[in-house]
Amino acid sequence: MFKIVTFAPIKDAQKVRQAMGDAGAGVWGKYHHASFSTRGIGRFIPVKGAHPAIGRVGEMSGVEEERIEVICKEEKVKKVVEAIKRIHPYEEIPIEVYKLENRW
Repeated sequence: MFKIVTFAPIKDAQKVRQAMGDAGAGVWGKYHHASFSTRGIGRFIPVKGAHPAIGRVGEMSGVEEERIEVICKEEKVKKVVEAIKRIHPYEEIPIEVYKLENRW
C-alpha cells in the first residue's frame, strides 16, 4: 500500500479529491473515495518565467489549501498521480508518494 498526498486550493480541493478517488485511491475495505484532509496556508514566491495560478512573480503569496491524503494500492499509484496532474490548477503540483510498511 502507498499513501499519496497533495495540496490544493480550498476551492479546488473537492474536484482533486474526486479525481483521486475516481482513479482508484481511497479504497478501504467496503469503502472507496476515502481520504483525510487538513487545512493550512501554503506560501511561495513565483520566480521569473513562472505562470502562477495564484499570486504574482516576485511577490510572497499565501493560499488557503487542503492537504489531501489517500491510501492506494501500488498498481493504482501511477493512475492516481496522472489524475491529480490532469485536474490540479497549479503549474507546479505538490505530490508526495509514500510506501506504507503496515502489515494488516
